[in-house]
Amino acid sequence: MANAKTVAIIGAGPVGLAAASHILERGMTPIVLEAGPEVGHAVRQWGHVQLFSPWEYNVDPAARRLLEPTGWNSPEPEDYPTGSQLVEQYLVPLASRTKLQQHILTSSRVTDISRQGLDKLKSNGRASAPFEVRYETSSGTTQVTRADAVIDVSGTWTTPNPAGANGLYALGEKDVADRVAYAMPDVLGADRAKYAGRAVAVLGAGHSAIGTLTSLAHLKREAPETTVIWLLRGEDPARAFGGGANDKLAARGELGSAFASLVAAGLIQVEPGFRTTRLSLENERLHITSGSACCSRHVIVDELIVATGFRPNFDFVRELRIRLDSTVECPVALAPLIDPNEHSCGTVRPHGARELAQDEPGFYFAGMKSYGRAPTFLMLTGYEQVRSIAADIAGDREAAERVELVLPETGVCSRTSVEATNCCGGPEPAPNNSCCAPAQRAETSVCA
Repeated sequence: MANAKTVAIIGAGPVGLAAASHILERGMTPIVLEAGPEVGHAVRQWGHVQLFSPWEYNVDPAARRLLEPTGWNSPEPEDYPTGSQLVEQYLVPLASRTKLQQHILTSSRVTDISRQGLDKLKSNGRASAPFEVRYETSSGTTQVTRADAVIDVSGTWTTPNPAGANGLYALGEKDVADRVAYAMPDVLGADRAKYAGRAVAVLGAGHSAIGTLTSLAHLKREAPETTVIWLLRGEDPARAFGGGANDKLAARGELGSAFASLVAAGLIQVEPGFRTTRLSLENERLHITSGSACCSRHVIVDELIVATGFRPNFDFVRELRIRLDSTVECPVALAPLIDPNEHSCGTVRPHGARELAQDEPGFYFAGMKSYGRAPTFLMLTGYEQVRSIAADIAGDREAAERVELVLPETGVCSRTSVEATNCCGGPEPAPNNSCCAPAQRAETSVCA
């Protein structure tokens, strides 16, 4: 790909804009296609959530080099931004005040990618044929752009895992969609009226679920009629509490202990071993069923929050030659490095183009999507991914192979109080959700 000059980048989130910054710095032309109406559209959906890492680790070096000549007011390195602050103080200035501005197309949802004039079966001349990227605009028209390389940084936010314990939608789940929310709704802010004084179940065992449960427990103190129920697929709630005083990360231990205290105080009811199979609406109440007809359990609530992680969408790359790990649904070479059965976000070593490249020359997954179903992604790791990919596309193999990222010893954690902590690293206290720890109120956290 030494002669590649134009690079299509799918997604204008933090890693997508970082990729564009590195492509520009290499003297190439990025075309950033963002499905949402503004940059950072997915991040805006969790704007109330505080990141687990401080500003020091959330600004890409190439992006910083673009911003500094504009008089950008760099945030305090040790402050922990919310999603909204990440967008307004970093992504918006990067997209509107630098040379990136002329390279970003918003309201441009990618629908298909192929090689110009070649379907998936054709091999002759494939490596030299440009990519044909089709995208749909806000007016519903289909546009086409061509590129020498493509970096898919579209993320996984729009494809959350469903409630069914078998990985499928629970029976009836789509029929009661107005009673089901996914990921981390703003239960103490914009969505407060939906949950205050209501019976709310949260399904999940990772930190996104714990963050939401913690916020709901605070809501219960303000609105005592609120009922909070934790639906736990596993049998042992203590796995989500962390190691307490023995945790290598004191803050995470304190936080796990604080969450355990909420459960012990009865602010959160626990339903362990609950494997959802069916959702139904009866007498205006949501009935959640676990198990089969012969031996089922039921929980009756008003609202359900499903916080069981995310999965990637590969629909628009089906005409490309893609190889994915059958378990994690990520690039094959990356799978053993990020398998959540073996790793947390603090134990994944830096990696780049070699692990992320596909059989389709010039096509790469990066960012959260590159991790498939693994919940252990770090934004800082994404920045290293796209630095390496940009070097590889430019033909600088030495730089592509070089590791320039040095992760902090404990992942990206530095704070030591429950009120101030958002961290990750070390073994996951529970599988299948997020590698990030919740703090109080809106200061819950998310892997970005």
